[in-house]
Amino acid sequence: MLAIRLPEDIELRLRALANKTGLTKTFYIREAILECLDDLEDFYLAEKRLNNITDGKTKTIKLNQLER
Repeated sequence: MLAIRLPEDIELRLRALANKTGLTKTFYIREAILECLDDLEDFYLAEKRLNNITDGKTKTIKLNQLER
């Protein structure tokens, strides 16, 4: 279970959409999360990896070494 607080204007838009379509606010929130979750994971995990490389916590290898 997850509880979130939304700004009032977003809540009103979400409620209006749900009322107009007959679907629930939960449906639209779930859809939005599923749509964005892959991108968020990719971005933040890549950022973490880059920080680890920059901080010297992770070593890299040259492309020609990888190709061998």
